Amino acid sequence: MAMRIALLILALATPVVYGAQHVVGGSQGWSQTTDYATWTAAQTFAVGDTLLFTYDSTHQVDEVNQADYNSCSSSNAIKNYNGGSTTITLTTAGPMYFICPTSGHCAQGMKLSITVVAANGTTPSGSPTAPTGTPPSTVAASPPPPPKSGVASISCNMNNLMFGFLLVFVTMFAYMG
Repeated sequence: MAMRIALLILALATPVVYGAQHVVGGSQGWSQTTDYATWTAAQTFAVGDTLLFTYDSTHQVDEVNQADYNSCSSSNAIKNYNGGSTTITLTTAGPMYFICPTSGHCAQGMKLSITVVAANGTTPSGSPTAPTGTPPSTVAASPPPPPKSGVASISCNMNNLMFGFLLVFVTMFAYMG
């Protein structure tokens, strides 16, 4: 009985951390018919989250810098993805830019600009405002910060985890002795 209680306490004290998965464009996916400014306005992108691009064979995904995003140029792509389904893990805070390199698609609005916030909900200084040359109506507003999950939260979760392990060991030794 004591062992069951100790395991229950440990299970409750163990933090579970998952990043959110953002399906780019929602149900429309990565396509020419999606309004990405509206879609991003409803999202908060944080380190640890993933972007899931779903698209057909007429599209690809290029990660580009801000200048190439503004000019719809894929000649200096940071990364190129193809194959119909691409998952990108957001590993650093700051701006990220994506375009479809298929001729004409980016110019018709198939481009995505996001700002990734750190785990504590902050963005690095110097985060972009509106990309140059982009009409204000196509620029997403800065998303609200996610719930606090920074260093203090991680420290608290680690304390809970260590306390849970301690309870398990104390209970095991008390039960055995």
